[in-house]
Amino acid sequence: MPAAWLARAGNGGSDRPVHEAHVPHAAGLLEGDVVAGSPSGFNDAIIEQFRANEGHVAQFGRHLVLLHHIGARSGAERVSPVMTFPADGGGWLIAASKAGAPDHPAWYHNLRAHPKIVIEVPGEGEVDVVAEELLGAERDAAWRVFTEGSAGFADYERRTSRVIPVIRLRRA
Repeated sequence: MPAAWLARAGNGGSDRPVHEAHVPHAAGLLEGDVVAGSPSGFNDAIIEQFRANEGHVAQFGRHLVLLHHIGARSGAERVSPVMTFPADGGGWLIAASKAGAPDHPAWYHNLRAHPKIVIEVPGEGEVDVVAEELLGAERDAAWRVFTEGSAGFADYERRTSRVIPVIRLRRA
């Protein structure tokens, strides 16, 4: 299959591949891009659709979780939708790509300050997890999961000079 065709894209739950031109690159859209209004408004719409449809979001399929994280400075609870891939040995991988921006998304700083969080998982509901940043060869192997699973992630890496953090969420 040509590289431009994605088998895992959010194509309405179908296993049929879709061309990447028809799939928004989830990670960037979910990590603070301004899309038709404010990023929080966009995230609110994703969260609402996630909860109304048992974790299925039209443009992303069932490859999202909702992170319930605590503000590093404010202490306020926040909820952010993020794209995931399965982690070897169980759990979930998330990447703090922020669409290749020069800075990390706010949720990344929050997870570093407060790594014990709750996520909402399609088909499971709320799950207690611990966030663990991957480093070195382990991070590089996990990052390949993202770049091979969604073409947008390789583009995000080209856009930034920072190393994009990869976090494993493991059950608490």
